[in-house]
Amino acid sequence: MATFRDLKLHHRIFTSNYPFGRYAVNDNPVARLTKPLSECRVALVTTAGLRLESHEPFNNHLGLGDTTFREIPGDVDVADLIEDHSSSSFDHAGVQADRNIAFPLDRFRELETEGVIGSLNQRHFSFMGSIISASSLINETAPDAAFRLRQDKVDAVLLVPI
Repeated sequence: MATFRDLKLHHRIFTSNYPFGRYAVNDNPVARLTKPLSECRVALVTTAGLRLESHEPFNNHLGLGDTTFREIPGDVDVADLIEDHSSSSFDHAGVQADRNIAFPLDRFRELETEGVIGSLNQRHFSFMGSIISASSLINETAPDAAFRLRQDKVDAVLLVPI
């Protein structure tokens, strides 16, 4: 496993100065499951900047990051997803070889078939990672995606941070 010292100099400088969000114990946004996972409707959320060809590309030229999201239909062929994430802070070869690394929809289909989870939601969400100014993400787009997941009666979400 890489350590902080293993990062490129510009990534160490960036990480050292990044204004990470902090949550007080009482403000923790994590919710507890109220029923067994085998009865839960599950959705996936990734920060890999994945999208369908028909979607507008994520904007890699915004200095503070693209805070929009793309809805990914539950019946998508994962191999058809396009990765727009352009960060140089990780090796993209794994995601290029198998999108399930960043968006494990095929694995969750298997879990659904095996009865480990109740069902998969009909839509999932893809955000762009490497957001430098996250205020609109925190105040607008993430709550919008959460609202849609509540509308879908999703019980659990797997966040796959990239």
